[in-house]
Amino acid sequence: MRPRPDHGEKSYKGSGRLMGRKALITGGDSGIGRAAAIAYAREGADVAINYLPAEEPDAKEVVALIQAAGRKAVALPGDLRNEAFCTKLVADAVKQLGGLDILVNNAARQHALDSILDLTTELFDWTVKTNLYAMFWITKAAVPHLKPGAAIINTTSVVAYQPPEILLDYAMTKGGIKVFTEALAKQLAKKGIRVNGVAPGPFWTPLQVSGGQTQENLVTFGKDTPLGRPGQPAELASIYVELASPGASYSTGQIFGATGGRGGP
Repeated sequence: MRPRPDHGEKSYKGSGRLMGRKALITGGDSGIGRAAAIAYAREGADVAINYLPAEEPDAKEVVALIQAAGRKAVALPGDLRNEAFCTKLVADAVKQLGGLDILVNNAARQHALDSILDLTTELFDWTVKTNLYAMFWITKAAVPHLKPGAAIINTTSVVAYQPPEILLDYAMTKGGIKVFTEALAKQLAKKGIRVNGVAPGPFWTPLQVSGGQTQENLVTFGKDTPLGRPGQPAELASIYVELASPGASYSTGQIFGATGGRGGP
């Protein structure tokens, strides 16, 4: 990508806020997931990342950054559209990390289409399986391993509040993630497990340039926000850290926005 996104590779400085914690992040090779992985490691957590096998070069960079922070890195490639893989993903993360304290459901699929007539069943299924089914399967597998004080963080979006016409299926899934987060938080509160969501606005990630936006929209991407630019993944890292840390112990069922001033939660 040009310009290359800032994931905090050089800028993020940790302060031990997640020392000894064990985290699983989906979509951890790039974008928001990569920023969260870097920040978690520099805050003292061991981190497992999931990613598509085709993204192995990016994943290796993240693994090296986690290890450079002195933490354990676990690489778990695979396609989240498969229930059996999602179940195995959690089992492998728990085994290799020695437990699980933080789950970040972040992986997503987005493609821009002008009309519902262009939205095929195959594309619709791809989006729903990646964005909703995988979150359900992974969370269901993870809950039995989570202890009081654990945190689940789901990535929703500003489009759950302001759905654009070209992202019909994507916006639908992000609205579903918002509601899933709010409902699950009520279920798990009695277990001492917090569930929150993050609703980013226009952030400069591979999701946008790989079909998530039209070429026309990419030219002005993020310029319609009051801040006048897209956000960088590194600018979200501190939110994911806070929601995973004891500092957010009274926050559950909440959606935290970072939209450049363009509305949202």
